Amino acid sequence: MIIPSIDIMDGKAVQLIQGRHHALDGGDPLEVMERFRVAGPVAVIDLDAALGKGDNTGVIRRLVRMGRCRVGGGIRSVERALEWLDAGADQVILGTAAVPEVLGELPRERTIAALDAWGNEVVVEGWTRNTGVPVESRIDELRDMVGGFLITFVKEEGGLGGLPVDRVGPLVERAGPVRLTVAGGVATAEEIGEIDRIGADAQVGMALYTGRFSLGAGIAACLRGPGPNGLWPTVVADDLGRCLGLVWSSTESLELAVEERRGIYQSRSRGLWRKGETSGSTQELLAVALDCDRDAIRVTVRQEGEGFCHTGSWSCFGGDQGWGALSRRLKDRISTGDPESYTRRLLARQDLLKGKLLEEAAELADAAEPQEVLHEAADLLYFASVALARGGVDPAAVLAELDRRGAAARRRPGSLPEGVKP
Repeated sequence: MIIPSIDIMDGKAVQLIQGRHHALDGGDPLEVMERFRVAGPVAVIDLDAALGKGDNTGVIRRLVRMGRCRVGGGIRSVERALEWLDAGADQVILGTAAVPEVLGELPRERTIAALDAWGNEVVVEGWTRNTGVPVESRIDELRDMVGGFLITFVKEEGGLGGLPVDRVGPLVERAGPVRLTVAGGVATAEEIGEIDRIGADAQVGMALYTGRFSLGAGIAACLRGPGPNGLWPTVVADDLGRCLGLVWSSTESLELAVEERRGIYQSRSRGLWRKGETSGSTQELLAVALDCDRDAIRVTVRQEGEGFCHTGSWSCFGGDQGWGALSRRLKDRISTGDPESYTRRLLARQDLLKGKLLEEAAELADAAEPQEVLHEAADLLYFASVALARGGVDPAAVLAELDRRGAAARRRPGSLPEGVKP
């Protein structure tokens, strides 16, 4: 797959040629992340930290909260790596710190060893110092200690002359079960597809920033084996993971969907189909994923309006249910419904809602029997959902925050409530 890259210097997204020559400014990293996060993990590299000229910690912390990130650049200690993992980074990218004494203190699957190659020799310290060590030797040394490798062909980096694809296969074989990501000079979407078929991911920066090809084209290039109609089956899910329906996509519709960040599909009878143009039930595209065989697509959307189905229901597989349905009902109560309803009174009176939250939390804490726990948990979830609706917070954001916390590498010490003995 394609791994978009955001290299940051002085708080801005930049692109360098051969890691040394400033080629272009990419603008606000937050705006770039908004575009790139649709594809999945984004590589975020702190060039200032890598070169020992400061850091961009504040900006990168915001990026980590926006989407899935692999964070690298200047991570030279266990503590610094753990800070990024605790902040929610999917993985950390280590260069000179990719040594046994550091890697042994980190969760293996969360680490990527960056091997920057000039020719076939590893270079370090922001690509400024030769080591005389072959890339293959470093792979052999670290293969059992990391969850991935990032091989950057520095000589080709930023030049848009094409990545040396012929070198990828042997390196993939050398890395064995450890996933390989390659970077440096990717110039066409077709290269990404070829690299994906070899069994590696392609990290891309310059080609995306200069418009050599689109992010959607980079994703679509990895697709294989369309159906008999030349289209790919596409599962549409909402931001809480509920399946809304099954549609079809072409390379054209997928590229447009990623570019416009909305639900755009390929109807087998009507051609290109922008969801919601006539019904008003539009979709904001949040993420695109390909299945393991690269012959099916899942898109995650933020569904607006009545729902996805032409019948007016939220899903083509039935009515509106679950936490999402509760949240939508509560949002409706804010502006519509009986002013004397209990929900409207809770929304209008902070003291009433606070009292119920405290009451139900206490009752759940005291519940013992399964049915009692179920009943009290449902009550508490309802009142918590009212608080979310009043605050304008979507349940999907709550789940994303829990995922981020779950990604922490270190356990939180926890604090004891008042009156509770250790």
